[in-house]
Amino acid sequence: MNSHHACIVQRDFTILLETAHPQSEKARELILPFAELTKSPPAFHTYKITQLTLWSAAALGYSADEILSRLESVSRWNVPSSLTQEIRQLIEKYGKLTLQADARSEDFRLVSEDTDLLGEILSHPSLTAYELSRLSDTELKVLGKYRGLLKQELTRLGYPVMDLAGYKHGSPLSFQWRNTDSTLHNKPFELRDYQREAAAAFEGKDGFGGSGILVLPCGAGKTIIGMAVMERLQTEVLILTSNTTSVRQWIREIEQKTTIPSASIGEYSGHSKEVKPVTVATYQIMTHRKSKESEFTHMKLFGERSWGLIIYDEVHLLPAPVFRATADIQATRRLGLTATLVREDGREEDVFSLIGPKRYELPWKELEQEGWIAEVNCNEVRVPMSDELKEAYMYAESRQKFRLAAENPAKVNVVKRLLALHPKVPALIIGQYVGQLKAMAKELGVPLITGATSEQERTRLYTAFREKEITVLVVSKVANFAVDLPDAALAIEISGSFGSRQEEAQRLGRILRPKEGDNRAYFYTLVSENTKEQDFALKRQLFLIEQGYEYHVTDEKEVASG
Repeated sequence: MNSHHACIVQRDFTILLETAHPQSEKARELILPFAELTKSPPAFHTYKITQLTLWSAAALGYSADEILSRLESVSRWNVPSSLTQEIRQLIEKYGKLTLQADARSEDFRLVSEDTDLLGEILSHPSLTAYELSRLSDTELKVLGKYRGLLKQELTRLGYPVMDLAGYKHGSPLSFQWRNTDSTLHNKPFELRDYQREAAAAFEGKDGFGGSGILVLPCGAGKTIIGMAVMERLQTEVLILTSNTTSVRQWIREIEQKTTIPSASIGEYSGHSKEVKPVTVATYQIMTHRKSKESEFTHMKLFGERSWGLIIYDEVHLLPAPVFRATADIQATRRLGLTATLVREDGREEDVFSLIGPKRYELPWKELEQEGWIAEVNCNEVRVPMSDELKEAYMYAESRQKFRLAAENPAKVNVVKRLLALHPKVPALIIGQYVGQLKAMAKELGVPLITGATSEQERTRLYTAFREKEITVLVVSKVANFAVDLPDAALAIEISGSFGSRQEEAQRLGRILRPKEGDNRAYFYTLVSENTKEQDFALKRQLFLIEQGYEYHVTDEKEVASG
């Protein structure tokens, strides 16, 4: 036993990290590339190694030897030999199958030196529909139309495919960065070092780039990185994002920072249907159909022009119908941008196989240390319930219990105290339930933005907030994603979507833009004490705890005393 090490590595692929250990932070950084946090009680955090976390690490260049060396360096006891063997086997699977172009046709070759594996694939019942045939001992013929679907199914079976078949170039689009940026008072615009690294990692080398995911925190400039990839490729591009506000932010950034003329940039949303060399569309419009039995009206957009690149902004939100479209466009370069690969629907494997592996990841705390994002103080405030509410809660059904706790009226006074504790700090009050948000906005006398708010009114309020004409906004989940409010430095979450880790990360992301002065921001999540909401809050916080954030638990009295 080595008591200087902070972890217990177990044969069931779990790692227990002692949080109070002096080496805990260093150990967390070492295991983060290939393990994910699953539980976070105070004494020991539980991390899980999976085949997908190992393949993602392999795609980033980590070898089995390096992963095992890291495990040995943090583990109090020797890493179990059975675990060592299984990790080696799983890492070896990545790259064992490669998909390569066939110079003589539009079909492909599935190549492996493991002839037994190819034989197993040929005879596997779930793969017979893909019409595979043997070309040689080391090659199978793959019809072009099955490029994506086969990769998807093989990943599910435990055999990730390294796609080396290349991509079409798409129609050319020549442009440059502007010499000056109006948003920077006409100073020269320059990419940050990590933004260059991320764009280069996507493009790759030796045929390994061209599709995949770049994972960076909110506020790190993922839009800029997407534009940097566009600038390197010089090709027409389709950009898919989460909402109309985000569409217009992409368009505004492209117009301000590149020489692409406005006439070449199109908005494709519920408000406008322009198809231009650069087209920015919403996921919502892509999944629109007249009835459940109808075809998706706008999926044809994928084939409207000769796109050389498709960018999936907030790729963790990619809807299932767009996955099906993505399976058909494997010859187009695909870039996914996200702050977290966590998907509440469990489809991380589909993102891996159809968009591509993780090409670049930058830990949140590393950016914070460099000053590129704000340092955030995270707090969970436990709010008591009145006797009447406790009684209603006791007799309510399970789902209703959560809502009763989430809409606890006592949260209003806590919000008032927090606003008083941080006077004049630009603040967002974020919640799940519209009725609760309306009551909160009325009580505080501040504006409210929900899904029912017109796009014009949203734009007006966001602009007023950015220009400091208003300092407090109450917002629903429509503000979870891609809303550019750089001065927001206080976020108060009064209710959330059960245990959504993805949502918690995005909400904290609203206040991560760097701040003047001490570069500090504050995040409060309000939960009714001794309720289901408290349990779900623990689940919501998992991803951020994995990134190194700590939630300080306080109660209403401590808030009142400041």
